Amino acid sequence: MAEGGARARAKAWAAEIGAARRRAGLLWPGVEHFLERARAQFALWLASEAAPGRLLPWLPVAFGLGIAFYFTAATEPALWAAGPVAALLIAAAVAARARAYGFVLALAGAAVAAGFAIATLRTATIAHPVLAFPVSSVNLSGFVEAREERARSDRIVIRVHAIDQLRRNVVPERVRVAVRKGTAPAVGTYISLKARLTPPLEPLRPGGYDFARDMYFQKIGASGYAYGAIKVLPPPQPIPLRLQFAAFVDKVRTGIDKSIRTVLAGDKGAIASALITGKRDAISEQVNDAMFVSGIGHVLSISGYHMAVVAGIVFFAIRASLALVPALANRRPIKKWAAMGALVAAAFYLVLSGAEIATQRSFIMIAIVLGGVMLDRPALTFRTLTVAALLVMALSPEAVVHPSFQMSFAATLALVAAYQYGIPSRATADSSLQARVALWGGREIAALILASFVAGLATTPYAAFHFHRLAPYGVLANLLAMPVVSAWVMPMGILGVIALPFGFDAVFWQLMGYGLDWVIAVALWVAGLPGAVGRIHAFGIGPLLVVTVGLLLVCLLRSPLRWSGVGPALVAALWAWNAPRPDVFVASDGRAMAVRGSDGRFAVANTGRDTFTIKEWLAADGDGRTPKDASLAANVTCDEAGCMAKLKDGRLVALANSAAAFAEDCTRAAVIVSARDKPAQCDARLIDRLLLRQAGAIALIGEGNGFDVIRSRPIGVERPWSGARQIVQAEATTPTRPTSRDATPRVDDLEIGD
Repeated sequence: MAEGGARARAKAWAAEIGAARRRAGLLWPGVEHFLERARAQFALWLASEAAPGRLLPWLPVAFGLGIAFYFTAATEPALWAAGPVAALLIAAAVAARARAYGFVLALAGAAVAAGFAIATLRTATIAHPVLAFPVSSVNLSGFVEAREERARSDRIVIRVHAIDQLRRNVVPERVRVAVRKGTAPAVGTYISLKARLTPPLEPLRPGGYDFARDMYFQKIGASGYAYGAIKVLPPPQPIPLRLQFAAFVDKVRTGIDKSIRTVLAGDKGAIASALITGKRDAISEQVNDAMFVSGIGHVLSISGYHMAVVAGIVFFAIRASLALVPALANRRPIKKWAAMGALVAAAFYLVLSGAEIATQRSFIMIAIVLGGVMLDRPALTFRTLTVAALLVMALSPEAVVHPSFQMSFAATLALVAAYQYGIPSRATADSSLQARVALWGGREIAALILASFVAGLATTPYAAFHFHRLAPYGVLANLLAMPVVSAWVMPMGILGVIALPFGFDAVFWQLMGYGLDWVIAVALWVAGLPGAVGRIHAFGIGPLLVVTVGLLLVCLLRSPLRWSGVGPALVAALWAWNAPRPDVFVASDGRAMAVRGSDGRFAVANTGRDTFTIKEWLAADGDGRTPKDASLAANVTCDEAGCMAKLKDGRLVALANSAAAFAEDCTRAAVIVSARDKPAQCDARLIDRLLLRQAGAIALIGEGNGFDVIRSRPIGVERPWSGARQIVQAEATTPTRPTSRDATPRVDDLEIGD
């Protein structure tokens, strides 16, 4: 009966549609024919998109979606649940492989579940303690595992061997500590020092970057700064082999860095060292900012571009040299030999540059490309990108939420799509020599412009989301600087590394410096052009997801259906542009706030010394002022009791430093911010110590006479890297009060803002 009723309803519905189509044909002659042709064409396009091999690039998209779902979970998923579900869906996909549509749907579901399970497994395997409360002084000892040079200090990562008993705290396995400039011990050294430690830094504003999550996946459980002398001690146990290798690599990197800096001083030497060794923290603030404002800041971070240049130069050099020997060129696979040599060079470059996560991803991509050459497979295809993305996400699922992964794969995806869809590849056979030469030059210039434009356009949404910055003249800067980097700077750097053991490297560093003079000049000139600094206020994850859908549609679809991706991109742009901006920002320690005044800009009250948080707030608001700008305090009045600022609607927001300030502020302020406990009676909205400990940094958006409170730690969210989780675990052991806020290290001292 039920089945017969359903069939009857379906027939009635079909009849109604047919009648409507006939009416349309009577009213608009030819409409029915047009609709039939459009339907047939649409079906043809869909069939072409589902052709064999066409859906493969969507597999890592589904896998990454599963990882993204993992990071949106409120509490840590159970591995015993995620694993079996993934296995069950994979088995279902295998069972449905004979069914066309069923297999596609089952495989997509299995990929999502597998990504979710892999991320859950990754977190479970690296689980480690995280400091819950700041400690003013602790004696610790351990092996130095990594060291970095910073603008005002050095920074080291210590594998903790012994540490003072931390009341109400767990003992972290690794800590990252800032030390005085020039005092960082060598990697592999066993040291003892006294330090102030703080839990890993959480987001400085709701929706901001989660530094604590990033440090958690680096297995670092605390950060801080050292004071007093650093003592080098005999190790109480043999140095592990892994650490011995790390110490050897660091010694080599330091030696190359010293050789470069001996010849090239200032920013030239710093950039040259960054390109070869990955040590990029000695570049002056002016040049560093100019590089990023102009759109060529990617040169400073060793990524896929650098790997491709190194591998390409070595590949060309080996193949060209072997081609000079006819017996080898005619009888041996010299192309494969060159690919193997390029792979070895890329592996050496990976180790030499510090083997950071972004560099590891780049090496995997290059290794797959070179492997394709050795196996006589096309080198640059969607299949190559698919395998690289799956490998990267399987090894480091946390990379999906990192800006470098998002930007690098967005750029690579767009470039592969442009390469396959339209970049010209060869001159016509009947053209004259002069025409071919002209066409070759014009084609290469056009390809360079197109590649810069495509890569820049693809990465713009992610740069805007993470860094709130745009590069309007990025194509111009890349067009002027990157050919010099590719054809001159990097080859001279490679020759310098080769000549270093023989003592003839100085000339190559000097030649490398000439090219860097040009790169720096381009960066400074472009950064000084009118409108070169493009800023955009922060927006939520929604527009980023929508624009990602648009990018995937444009790049992965082959038929004209790919232009449907323009719609989501436009929607995302409008959504991001009209995203609401907070009226008040409150720091997680309750010692700083930003209040939007009648002029639409923030006025800042900062009773602490934390300028890094203020810098992040200004950037998130699209405000180009620095934390030291005098105009930030123009609409703020302060005294010993606290500070007061006025909202754009005239209401007052108070920052109370003392208990006595509450008596007056409760009668006249709409909002009171304080690092102290709230009083029993108060008419104002109170943001006190207890709320800040639970919520982290807070943003307020005015709604009528009240406020919408947005928390960095939403209610119910407790992840292994979450401060709320650590506080609950620590307070479960003892009811004593936390360490005084005066013992908390300054963010400026920690130098976390990379």
